[in-house]
Amino acid sequence: MRTFLLPILFGASTLVAGTAFADEVEIYLTDMLDNVQNGYCLDIARAQGAAANPDDGLQGHTCYSPGGELGVDQTFDSAQFADGILYMTEFDVCAQVVSTEAGTSIDLATCDGSDAQSFAFSGDGTITPTSAPDMCLTVGEETRTGRSDANQIKVLSLETCDADLAGYQVWSARGL
Repeated sequence: MRTFLLPILFGASTLVAGTAFADEVEIYLTDMLDNVQNGYCLDIARAQGAAANPDDGLQGHTCYSPGGELGVDQTFDSAQFADGILYMTEFDVCAQVVSTEAGTSIDLATCDGSDAQSFAFSGDGTITPTSAPDMCLTVGEETRTGRSDANQIKVLSLETCDADLAGYQVWSARGL
């Protein structure tokens, strides 16, 4: 499993011998918080795998990669990070925010290049809408379980960036 630091990946495409290449990666919270298994990853809410519906938006969910594979409902194209885009390859959708107010959920929609789909990836691991650099993608404090106790889920929303919330707001990316 390869782990990438967001400042490196999100600041520019991954380079090998001067040639850019895309990796399918999951975006994970660097703090395990209360997760008993594999930490939290950005994930399409409600259903799992190919049955997931992008209309349900994103959530924080137990990561799949420690089990040896990336879940299609947690897979992003790292080549798009340099352009500030959170693109999910399997579903051909981009993350977007419809508002920059605290508590706003993170939606998924057909990629359109709009400001609502443009994110900045800071050197400290936070992900913010470019239109609201003081608002961070944040998982909530409350945890619920999915189909089993091993699947832990947290609400994902925009919240004011705050060093005291770093455990809930600092992200990185990794591939297999």
